[in-house]
Amino acid sequence: MGPIDSLRWFVPELVLVCTLLVVIVVDLVAAGRGGGRSSAWPGILAVLGAGGAVAATIGVPILGVPGLVGAAPRWLFGRMLVLDPFSVFFKVLLGLALLAAATMALGSREVRRRQNEGEFFTVLLGAGFGTMLMAAAGHLLMAYLALELLSLSAYVLTGFPRHDRRAGEAALKYLIYGGVASGVMIYGMSWLVGLTGAMDYAGIRHGLLQLAPASRGAFFVALVLVLVGFGYKIAAVPFHMWAPDVYTGAPLPVAAFLAVGSKAAGFAILLRFLHGGIGSEGAIAAVPAAELLALAAFVTMTFGNLAALGQTNMKRLLAYSSIAHAGYALLGVIVLGETGLQAVLLYLVVYYLMNLGAFWVVMLVVSHSDREDLEAFRGLAWRGGAVPAVALAIFLFSLAGLPPLAGFIGKFYVFAAAMGEGWYWLVVAAVLNSVVSLYYYARVVRTMFLDQPAPGDPPLAFRIADLGAVGALSLLTVYFGVRFGWLLERTMEAGRVFPG
Repeated sequence: MGPIDSLRWFVPELVLVCTLLVVIVVDLVAAGRGGGRSSAWPGILAVLGAGGAVAATIGVPILGVPGLVGAAPRWLFGRMLVLDPFSVFFKVLLGLALLAAATMALGSREVRRRQNEGEFFTVLLGAGFGTMLMAAAGHLLMAYLALELLSLSAYVLTGFPRHDRRAGEAALKYLIYGGVASGVMIYGMSWLVGLTGAMDYAGIRHGLLQLAPASRGAFFVALVLVLVGFGYKIAAVPFHMWAPDVYTGAPLPVAAFLAVGSKAAGFAILLRFLHGGIGSEGAIAAVPAAELLALAAFVTMTFGNLAALGQTNMKRLLAYSSIAHAGYALLGVIVLGETGLQAVLLYLVVYYLMNLGAFWVVMLVVSHSDREDLEAFRGLAWRGGAVPAVALAIFLFSLAGLPPLAGFIGKFYVFAAAMGEGWYWLVVAAVLNSVVSLYYYARVVRTMFLDQPAPGDPPLAFRIADLGAVGALSLLTVYFGVRFGWLLERTMEAGRVFPG
């Protein structure tokens, strides 16, 4: 499809772009009127824009908007983007991640007490736009541009507290690591173009099927270089170094967006590249790609869990936990087939619920206590925070993979997919890692319920609006742990990647 015809199927992204422009205008008008602090309208508009993008993806029958669900797969914008069930699935998931981050930012003291919060929501919308492009990219150039759009936006969001030394240091580290990873990735992409003579994924796949045996070594080098960039985006070891510092220094809404939205977008671009551009036959079958990914999965989940054991800062603990869960998700990635793809999609939805909920509870406690350490959660259940404490316990036990919570279902399917391909040692390692993770998750729960509050710990009071989101996420975490049939059907539909 050409550019004009493609616009009909580009509505969610257009909603975000239009919202971004409106936020800029509204913020400029508010600044021109003076009055010190920015108005609340940029944040409200960002929430509405993110919700509108999700609605435009799934369709709004009342307004006559058909949406993208069920649309026939096709190329868009001259084979730059792909419309298929896979991209539609991720547009919904990434739109919800953007919606959650914008909503969190509206209630976050780290964002609202700044003078330039209109700029924050503008960049956040730009980051959300980049994630959607990553999910639909069917061309190496588009994949690189989308990843860079998200990365540049994330650097700015991380360093948003301009006079916070910790945030500035985190943004600088993020920029350096990201620049190196992007350079390595685009160098590998140039090798792929030279080997196959194509930049769109369908052409690359066709070229690899005809690749001479003598060129398979060069293909493996190109594949490793490209995976460096994707591994950096999902925070897989050894490209994880930025994550702990960035999650700790960034405002909590930004850390939550990076842990949920950015990571999901990283898996989207990785899965699209492997299934749509590389495939499971031809040159990929002649190189140890699966073994390389299996090693990355093992090292990632093992390092993440072991590093989290001694953490006392909650943001840093969740950062290492996020690294470990990237390793679990990679178990499904190494299965280059529909079974593995569907398992990863299911895991990402479950991960969205439980990890976003954990970050949200941490944000509520930090906003009321100005402390991020584990001691801030001491006796939380008895200091007026019974609902957040119960919700966080549900999220943490779900992250550990305990039944009957959604995390157990997510891990079960990625473990089953890996076992179906004979990766028994890797599944055993993943189960042992889950047992290790239970220690540091249970330590937080013990602190909230069994440790007595100190005399200096003040009572906390949470508004009903603050508790609504964590309550809904905790209920969904429990519900999908028991009734996951609907979710499984959606992921099975989304597992069909358009080959071109």
